[in-house]
Amino acid sequence: MKFVSWNVNGIRACVKKGFLDYFYEVDADFFCIQESKLQEGQIELDLDGYDQYWNYALRKGYSGTAIFTKHKPLTVSYGIGDNDSEEEGRIITLEYKNYYVVTVYTPNSKRDLTRLSERLQWEDTIQKYLLDLKAKKSVIYCGDLNVAHQEIDLKNARSNRGNSGFTDEEREKMTTLLKSGFVDSFRYLYPEKEDMFTWWSYMSKVRERNIGWRIDYFLVSEELAPRISEASIHTKIMGSDHCPVILELELETE
Repeated sequence: MKFVSWNVNGIRACVKKGFLDYFYEVDADFFCIQESKLQEGQIELDLDGYDQYWNYALRKGYSGTAIFTKHKPLTVSYGIGDNDSEEEGRIITLEYKNYYVVTVYTPNSKRDLTRLSERLQWEDTIQKYLLDLKAKKSVIYCGDLNVAHQEIDLKNARSNRGNSGFTDEEREKMTTLLKSGFVDSFRYLYPEKEDMFTWWSYMSKVRERNIGWRIDYFLVSEELAPRISEASIHTKIMGSDHCPVILELELETE
């Protein structure tokens, strides 16, 4: 089965830049997006063969997530635990017989780190949520996680140390999550592959020079690791300041 995750940084703008061409070309079983930046009724996507699940932020033009899938889920939830809603539209969970698919747009701690404490609280909450799911069945967790985990995951590690997305605290939360029974699918296959990034600043020629960060991920329950057949990053796909990340997993179609 093929999974795609892409922070589109505004789905309406991305559609004008070739989103649908890529969508049909990649032909995924699950296509997850983050930062949809719209409200219900502001776009109509005709995605033949796919069910659509959207989580909109209350604030207009902000955040938001969606999953487009060929496989009808048993259940769908849009929050964490008993709270089946959250104001920023950051999470969707689809349940299947043997696994969950969870897409998330992790809060940014902001350039001045004013949201760092809130971000760390989010990390604790989402980890508990994922572990509760994992106790029931396998989990496929993806999205813009807004952290470069290791120095290999960004171009200029030394100068960015302590900056939003590369603070010791954010990186440690990722380490803790992985140690709790999850695998970074890309690093599982390519532990030493350098210069593979998923986000670039809009500053002049930054993307052209590949001065980027790897902050978009597919994490899977450790028992699924042997079923990872490919994990890739489609760096040449434009339309957003992020590019799509792909996971191919040997799972039965349900």
